Amino acid sequence: MRHILHADFDAFYTSVEQLDDPSLRGKPVVVGGSPEGRGVVAAASYEARRFGVRSAMPMRTALQRCRNLIRVPAKFERYNDVSRRVMGIFSEITPLVEPLSLDEAFLDVTDTVTPKRQAVDIARELKQRVREELSLTISVGVASGKSVAKIASDLDKPDGLTVVPPGAEREFLAPLPVDRLWGVGPKTAARLRSYGVETIGELASRSESWFRDWFGRTGPHMRLLALGEDDRAVVVRRDRKSVSAETTLPRDTDDPEALRELVNRLSQRVAASLVRREWTGRTVKLKLRLADFTTFTRQKTVPERVQSSEDVARVAALLLAIEVQPGRLFRLVGVGVSGFEEPVPEKDVLQPRLAGFE
Repeated sequence: MRHILHADFDAFYTSVEQLDDPSLRGKPVVVGGSPEGRGVVAAASYEARRFGVRSAMPMRTALQRCRNLIRVPAKFERYNDVSRRVMGIFSEITPLVEPLSLDEAFLDVTDTVTPKRQAVDIARELKQRVREELSLTISVGVASGKSVAKIASDLDKPDGLTVVPPGAEREFLAPLPVDRLWGVGPKTAARLRSYGVETIGELASRSESWFRDWFGRTGPHMRLLALGEDDRAVVVRRDRKSVSAETTLPRDTDDPEALRELVNRLSQRVAASLVRREWTGRTVKLKLRLADFTTFTRQKTVPERVQSSEDVARVAALLLAIEVQPGRLFRLVGVGVSGFEEPVPEKDVLQPRLAGFE
């Protein structure tokens, strides 16, 4: 029997900001761009979320919903540093660690479980070490497979710990909304509900042929996930392949509209390559070079697969909005997708849950 943990930081970016600046603790905080520059919310603290503030929301809207909202600019170098430290803690627990993004990872602790040290004990140890060494909290899901562990980690945030005992996967999933299932985005969920499929349990009761009709080539896999069966391995080293496109601007610019239009065009080129290869990915990357030739990349791993130009551009534009500032001139822009998964037929329209960064 496998024992998989999914560890996920609680409001990662804003938690780091509140850690670094104690005056922000207990207050509604967002990380993101300026409202004057059409900035968007990259992350919102739990205090801000109580006012309906969410990631990917225009910053102007967020400020309207919460008048005492505190906005801080993103500090990716700092977030990367914290991420490296927590991944180091994970690797001390088990060498089988699969990072999904800066703030979450799967851990296969099967070989470290003993009669006196169960998976839940390891999860508690993990949470305690992160709290003591980083002064931050994580939520952890414990299950026999990756999909159920990931769903479990999200059910009791913040600082949660949810254990799904072996054999209880289907019972655990059955009452949950269908869009909790990995691979079912908002549009697919709405379509399923229109056919009377509201919960994962109702989805799991459908026949194999029904799944093939609905999800095409991925139908058998989706059916297994709905049943709580997921034997995918924790992948320590991901495939390095990526599809990307970039261009150097004829003239350096800080115009957000021009930069976003360029991101849209590059996303179309990337999407065309993905469709041609029948690839779908989960990590969208944005490469930027400033007028002084400083070059850096930003990336975001999203919950669901992306393939269309609209979905790629949506994530890339969110990353871009954080970096664009008046007077900050850009000379090169690149867009890429990696983290590839199994091919899907063109009729299987992908509906990723692109709510933003957290």
